[in-house]
Amino acid sequence: MKPAALYSRKPSAQGADKLPASATVAVTHSAPSASRSVSNIHQRFQRLPLWASLLLCALLSASLTWALTLQTGTPQRLTQDDINAAVLHTLNTQDLPSRAARAAQLIAPSVVRVHTQDEDKKNPQGEMQNTGVGSGVVISEEGVILTNLHVVQGAKRIQVTFADGTESEALVIGVQPENDLAVIKAKRLPDDLQPATLGSSQNLQPGDEVVAVGFPFGIGPSVSAGVVSGLNRSFGSEGKTMMRGLIQADAAANPGNSGGPLINMAGEVVGIVTAILNPTSARTFIGIVFAATIESAGGGMGMPPF
Repeated sequence: MKPAALYSRKPSAQGADKLPASATVAVTHSAPSASRSVSNIHQRFQRLPLWASLLLCALLSASLTWALTLQTGTPQRLTQDDINAAVLHTLNTQDLPSRAARAAQLIAPSVVRVHTQDEDKKNPQGEMQNTGVGSGVVISEEGVILTNLHVVQGAKRIQVTFADGTESEALVIGVQPENDLAVIKAKRLPDDLQPATLGSSQNLQPGDEVVAVGFPFGIGPSVSAGVVSGLNRSFGSEGKTMMRGLIQADAAANPGNSGGPLINMAGEVVGIVTAILNPTSARTFIGIVFAATIESAGGGMGMPPF
């Protein structure tokens, strides 16, 4: 059994901005000097998780000690320069996956494609045609999925496609119109369904890296990366409810990304992509995407507090 969705509890404060309601949704083997070595090591290690950095240092230290012992026949004491040189050599000769790639790999098994069908629109064979496409993220082993309300609203039939290709009809079991959120549940589940790990948006800061995963224009799953541009934003299109407390980010999103997860570098869901800002009728990404916080989704759907 896979673990249930996890929640973190981290307090913080956020600023507030508003946007106009009229916007449209839409290699080297030799060691350099000690100071330069330490600086380079620090910059490289910032890109690694703490556990990976510590493991790498331990492995390098053990390897160096073993090599020197073989050469001299007696145990040798490592100096800081020895360690710096070994670490720099490894980092300069090994290709490490990006932080965004690692995060995307963690969330991938939990991302679903959501497509809707209408009984009034059928193909020549009499089958219902797809009338809309969006994204969603699995939050429980029972097949509960978070998505956007506007993705499923008014649909005669909702179909979801899981990461392993399993398809299932789904039903709406809860809505939160003020945040454009909906909870749906699939009738048929994969054998080993993996729910996402839910994080917290409360420890986010402008400049933090985030990744959006979804099905823009039905293509995907597609991954885009960016940073948090702002917090506690307000947004609404004409004639629709103003949404508040949103995350603003610049990870590219387009129609079809709606309902997909916005994640941090640990692969935890911190938001649900809900809208893009575009002052034209093109409905394509120009640099601003909004996501409802995972706290908002949890509060409205009766999930445990964060």
